[in-house]
Amino acid sequence: MRGTGIAARYRRKGSEAKAMRLAQPSATNGFCRDCLSGFAGEPARCPVCGSPRLLRHPELDRLAIAHLDCDAFYAAIEKRDDPSLAEKPVIVGGGKRGVVATACYIARISGVRSAMPMFQALRLCPGAVVIPPDMEKYAAAGREVRRLMLELTPLVEPVSIDEAFMDLSGTERLHQASPALSLLRLAGRIETELGITVSIGLSFNKFLAKIASDLQKPRGFSVIGRAEALAFLADKPVSLIYGVGKATQAQLAADGIRSIATLQRMSESELGRRYGAMGLRLYRLARAEDTRAVEPRGEAKSVSAETTFEKDVADLAALRATLRRLSEKVSRRLKKAGIAGRTLTLKLKTADFRTRTRSRQLGAPTLLADRIFREGTDLLAREADGTEFRLIGIGLSDFADPLLADPADLVDASAGRRAAAEAAIDKIRGKFGPEAVGLGIVFDMPGTPPNPRRSPK
Repeated sequence: MRGTGIAARYRRKGSEAKAMRLAQPSATNGFCRDCLSGFAGEPARCPVCGSPRLLRHPELDRLAIAHLDCDAFYAAIEKRDDPSLAEKPVIVGGGKRGVVATACYIARISGVRSAMPMFQALRLCPGAVVIPPDMEKYAAAGREVRRLMLELTPLVEPVSIDEAFMDLSGTERLHQASPALSLLRLAGRIETELGITVSIGLSFNKFLAKIASDLQKPRGFSVIGRAEALAFLADKPVSLIYGVGKATQAQLAADGIRSIATLQRMSESELGRRYGAMGLRLYRLARAEDTRAVEPRGEAKSVSAETTFEKDVADLAALRATLRRLSEKVSRRLKKAGIAGRTLTLKLKTADFRTRTRSRQLGAPTLLADRIFREGTDLLAREADGTEFRLIGIGLSDFADPLLADPADLVDASAGRRAAAEAAIDKIRGKFGPEAVGLGIVFDMPGTPPNPRRSPK
């Protein structure tokens, strides 16, 4: 999977300096994505190596916000580590009752998609090789990708284990290259050194950079500039906007709103009056307005809460009551941090100090207490067999952008009402304190309420 073209051949011969000179001519309006040579004019192929993979855009040297997404990450790692899988359809996920975590592009040709039930995926692609997830291995590879990103800029904002935003503003003098060329070099290094491929979107804000990174997968590099942004968005469906799932899409369609162009013609006051906070967000994003900065995060791997009981507990109702309280704590922390999580983990410690951890990858990331509690209760019910527990905890990891969290089309019909109720409770608690409103279930725990504490990250 090493780079191709004349620049790559020079590198293999040890002539890095000559390769770099080829990659940085004095006047260019584009770059070859294979040999990194710059070019002027409108050639159909690279004048140096003949590759058709050319990157050009009139604003190429003026854009610095990027979104990098690893291609079919889990499956790519498995194929890298077992070359015999290279030409086979690979699905990473659970057993017959589980869901697809990632499918390689060969499997996707058959219609297999992430979060799809495994039985459905195997019906579409019966010859697929199914591999259980190895999160430790994937996390290690994700850290290596992140390390290479941080060599370009400290402004790296992880979205999940395999994707992140980057802000390369002001890095030109440091790297003697435009952000676009630096990103091309990064993609080549990841492919050569780590054996996986990535797709990159480059624009002037995070919203458009994320959209751009999805345009040409795999091994894509797409650019959306300021001059074209409104026209680019206009003919796209409203579902292109983060958070517009099937339920919201149906609601908008009922009002005659199917394209972003329709949103662009509507006033901010009208959208706000009709759809509240969602309407205001639709107004801004339909006009390519996104002021969110790329914000580096610390090394926290999870957000969790746990408690140790004064007396060992075996009763499921009592355990559920505590789990609800802990789920609310985790939800508050996620909302405060502005993140969501894809992987939920239940922690239990038995009376004889043995620890049980049970994890589940969610079909979509969440930051809602209701969903954390419901998913955690499902895991808890399988463990509550009369065993006495001295500790219970719940947490979320594999962080994601909150705009991708809890889409209406991936939850049950009543989840929207529960989410609205939770938002109302959050508002009251924000004004009067966390104890201002309580749910009946949290009072099921006999005796003095426990004192949950945040687990170490």
